[in-house]
Amino acid sequence: MLNTRMSQEWIKAALIDLDVIKAIVSDDNLTTITAFHSQQSIEKCLKALLELNNQEVPKVHNIKKLLNLTKEYIHLEVDVNLIIKIDTLYIESRYPGDMGLLPYGKPTSRDAQEFYSVAQYIFEKVSDMVKHNEK
Repeated sequence: MLNTRMSQEWIKAALIDLDVIKAIVSDDNLTTITAFHSQQSIEKCLKALLELNNQEVPKVHNIKKLLNLTKEYIHLEVDVNLIIKIDTLYIESRYPGDMGLLPYGKPTSRDAQEFYSVAQYIFEKVSDMVKHNEK
């Protein structure tokens, strides 16, 4: 039996992150915050998928690891390099100084749009699965 209740809670939380991104994605000063919320949304979606399939949800924040844990439940066409970039920015965006910097500096507006797009894509795929399995 699938666990839709907890997976729905993860999806609701992921949607809040997407709402934040939608409100700030066009602000060039907030690209690191867009990266942070993109990572959070993706992480929550993948944890929703684990909950849905009655799997233990690990206390990790690494999207690449979570993608490996969920690959038997869903096929996601995502650029691994983009995922690695989002993971890197997530960790770095939490601390002042080098806050959320890539090797070439602050994420660009294009980076922010890419992060938002992949977060939306994963949200749509996972939330559809959760909705499909509601009782």
